[in-house]
Amino acid sequence: MRLVQVALRATDLDRAAEFYALLLESAPVARFDPPGLVFFDLDGTRLLLDRAAPSSLVYLQVENVHDTLERLDGVADVVSRPHVIFTHEDDSLGPEGHEEWQAFVRDSEGNTVGLVAFQRR
Repeated sequence: MRLVQVALRATDLDRAAEFYALLLESAPVARFDPPGLVFFDLDGTRLLLDRAAPSSLVYLQVENVHDTLERLDGVADVVSRPHVIFTHEDDSLGPEGHEEWQAFVRDSEGNTVGLVAFQRR
């Protein structure tokens, strides 16, 4: 079994598509309006921006949380600054020998997005 799709509420599709294009550093792969849907491809999992979806919390892996926050400066509200939440001694929840850094931002539509990076100690 694998995750196929995650949906996030997007009351303003254009604004949301711009925000996620900046965050993901890639353009949407499809748009259907009506009914109000924009799709991004996350390495085989679809991220759906949907006018009818409920607000959600999604965690996205990024190369570096500090660099990502810098790129989003002025575009996203920071909910929680970058911090180490865990050091992986084995590979059961992340790559062994790496610190897991997280930060949280609020996207253009009010959803909270967790940014996750795995970095060597």
